[in-house]
Amino acid sequence: MTVHFSSRVDISAPNPIAAAEAQAKAAGIALGKLNDSNPTRHGLAPALVPSVYTADPRGPRHARESLATFLSEGCVAEAGSRAAESGNGPVPSAGQQGADSSEPKKETSTDPTADAKFPAVAADDLYLLSSTSEAYSWLIKLLCDPGDAVLAPKPGYPLIESIARLEGVETVEYQLQFDGSWFIDTASIAELLDRAEGSRIRALVLINPNNPSGSYVKPSEREALVRLCREHGIALIADEVFYDYSLEPFPGNARLAGEPGVLTFALDGFSKMLAAPHAKVGWIQVSGPSEDVAEAKRRLDVIADDYLPMSDIIATMIPDLLAVAPAQTARTAERVRGNFARLHELLDADPNGLVSVLRAEGGWNVLLRVPSVIDENELVLRLITDHRLTGQPGYFFDMESNGYLAVSLLPEPGEFERNIRAVLDTVAALLGC
Repeated sequence: MTVHFSSRVDISAPNPIAAAEAQAKAAGIALGKLNDSNPTRHGLAPALVPSVYTADPRGPRHARESLATFLSEGCVAEAGSRAAESGNGPVPSAGQQGADSSEPKKETSTDPTADAKFPAVAADDLYLLSSTSEAYSWLIKLLCDPGDAVLAPKPGYPLIESIARLEGVETVEYQLQFDGSWFIDTASIAELLDRAEGSRIRALVLINPNNPSGSYVKPSEREALVRLCREHGIALIADEVFYDYSLEPFPGNARLAGEPGVLTFALDGFSKMLAAPHAKVGWIQVSGPSEDVAEAKRRLDVIADDYLPMSDIIATMIPDLLAVAPAQTARTAERVRGNFARLHELLDADPNGLVSVLRAEGGWNVLLRVPSVIDENELVLRLITDHRLTGQPGYFFDMESNGYLAVSLLPEPGEFERNIRAVLDTVAALLGC
């Protein structure tokens, strides 16, 4: 089934002048411009920014080429894979392992994309922008008309719903299920797409791994979802900003970036890779069937051109930032995994045994489970009063029941331990222990 693109992107035929200009460019003929209002072409660039502004809508080519080389070499992903294969992170305690049904068997998917070696990343398949938030906005413009819908996971970060609303688009939730580990109920998504409501859905958002559940997309889930999207003409938007921070992953997980089976937009950026949210660099990698990719890029170029390309000042820093990315990702991963291990130790040693942690396969946030008789608001308000410490309860992420608290694994170890002890003390106090 053909992918739907929104009608709000103007791709009408160029006027005769624009067509002649394009023909001259294709023939290698450089045309002067009577109306050239780019001051950098006329000796007026400031000394601090001496380069000539090229206005490439996808972002300066030299920066995209550096990024394409980095992604093709798999610098950060390789480090993440080595950590996952070495079994980094604690082994769940007996109490966490639960019944056999909570620990999925090792999957042997027949999906060729699960272990496929995708082609090297091409610079022309990348779009540079300021953040993955901006990427969501561009892609919703590309795929959805007002009144259309995108599928988004719950529990999940509320950002997607907020951005979609700003674009006049609805979000339809698909619920992640938990039975000792998180999984996507692909059968329920198939049923939804077959209903009348499914005809409005233009994209399926996958967070790999999800925030805050920390669950990767499993090979069998990927196989089913790619097939469903292809059959229904739906694009995949894969947010993979946390991908390289594995904790307790299952075998066989892989990035969706480069997925060839359906039109896919993979999102990533420096915010998580460098642990630097102030390094405002994000990117979209486009992949899929060649005809869909070509049409998507033709339309995405219009959007990118209207919003103007990334700043050349920022783009010049990209090669240097990529050079330090593997070490910075490894440094952050060491902190995250160290705190995750310490969290298990603290929970196992707690004599009250009132707090547990849901299995987290990746990312740098985890969900604590507290007795559901404690109101989540009451818990956080008590933390504020007694420990001058606030937090995000489960309902912030649309958890289906009461009794959850999101915890970051990023703080320095001493601060992290104090935070966890404060939670344990507060839960015990609320229950009169």
